[in-house]
Amino acid sequence: MKVLDAKRIGFIDFKGNMQYISVGNIATNNNVALIMVDYPARARLKILAKVEIVELKDDLALYNQLDLSEYKFKPERMMLFTIEAYDWNCPQHITPRYTLQDIEEAFAGQREHIVKLEAELKELKLKLKGA
Repeated sequence: MKVLDAKRIGFIDFKGNMQYISVGNIATNNNVALIMVDYPARARLKILAKVEIVELKDDLALYNQLDLSEYKFKPERMMLFTIEAYDWNCPQHITPRYTLQDIEEAFAGQREHIVKLEAELKELKLKLKGA
């Protein structure tokens, strides 16, 4: 999802399970609600918008704005959302989650201990092999 301007956000839609449920629904009703949750910060953003399906060939400039060149999957179409309203919801029932950095820090001591034990094991195996 990328911010395009003060009223529009969008993303490139990549090939999924080929059920086209969202695309089919949008074809008959373009009103959408997006819920975006930042678990570490316990923040939830609700966005009400009108969505438009844009074919890749129909708007190269939009594709270039949304492009994720590092993502190695075939794009199918673009979704363009015109925001009509938004609200920051109450964080009361958001279960705290952790960032990758939080997890790395939490397990750093354990990883160091494993490296130490593996070195000891290697040393013991060499001693046994020599005996």
